[in-house]
Formats: sequence, C-alpha cells, structure tokens
Amino acid sequence: MEEHMLPCMNKQLFGVECPGCGTQRAIAFLLEGEFYEAFKIFPAIYTLALLFVFLLLHLLDKKRNYTKLVIAIAILNGIVVLVSYVYKMYFTYLTN
Repeated sequence: MEEHMLPCMNKQLFGVECPGCGTQRAIAFLLEGEFYEAFKIFPAIYTLALLFVFLLLHLLDKKRNYTKLVIAIAILNGIVVLVSYVYKMYFTYLTN
C-alpha cells in the first residue's frame, strides 16, 4: 500500500514537511489497526476522521442541522494540525 502513496510536493521542492505530511501513512496505519502509530505520525488523524463522520452525517441526514458542529470540529482540527506542525518543526529543526 505504501508504494502507491503520493509524495509531498512541498517536501520534495523545499525540503520541509507541510502541515498535512503523514496523513496518508496515518490512514494506512488506521486501516491496519495501528492506532498509536497513526497518532504519532499525524496527531490530527482522529479529529479529521471525526470531521468526516459529521460531514457525512450533515450531507445524509437532512432532518438535523450539523452545521455548527461541523464548523466547531473543523476549527478544532485546524488547531490540532497547527499545534502538531509547530511541535514537529520545533523538535525537527531547532533541537538538532
């Protein structure tokens, strides 16, 4: 499965990982049941999965309004992505 993954263009062009680096591998780990490994590679994988669940519910269940919940989870996911990216960049480039 990993041989079919797309490379990160940001990392190839500039040599620096983007905030989304690790998403594909984290999804692969989730599918294999390696939940901790998925979190280590991309900590926002669980908030992203939760976001997609509620987006799907929002599209399929027209009786209920999930708009505020989807927006709140999207904001939470963005915060988790940014915090984990800053953390990763700090320990990758500033401590070495």
